[in-house]
Amino acid sequence: MEINKKAYEAYVKEVTPVHKRWPSIFRAFLVGGIICTLGQLCTSLFINGGFEKEVASAWTTLILIASSVILTGLNIYPKIVKFGGAGALVPITGFANSVVAPAVEFKSEGQIFGIGCKIFTIAGPVILYGILSSWILGVIAYVLMAFGIL
Repeated sequence: MEINKKAYEAYVKEVTPVHKRWPSIFRAFLVGGIICTLGQLCTSLFINGGFEKEVASAWTTLILIASSVILTGLNIYPKIVKFGGAGALVPITGFANSVVAPAVEFKSEGQIFGIGCKIFTIAGPVILYGILSSWILGVIAYVLMAFGIL
């Protein structure tokens, strides 16, 4: 039994990927910084073009989401994620990628059972609980305002 345990530990050590912490942190910082810089560049261009700040921010968000969706569909964004890790997954582009990636993966199963059923497998719980919690908080705020507490 002891021999099997040692052999198993050796096997696990052999197949477990080794991550170099500092290079991974640098790549995440680099990729996240590039994404945020592109977002700021878009916002600045829109503001300099005469848009109000809120409108410029909305257009920037749409551009970042659309870019992520297109790059995911072209199988480019997964490569960016593999290189940049959390730097590519944390911004809004990562959320868009998490919605589109399952749809791309399961498109061979058809429009309904492939794309339609799988598109929200990762992002679905986030959307569901976000909407549910905002609805509950809205009801609580409504009740508190009705009683003059808020």
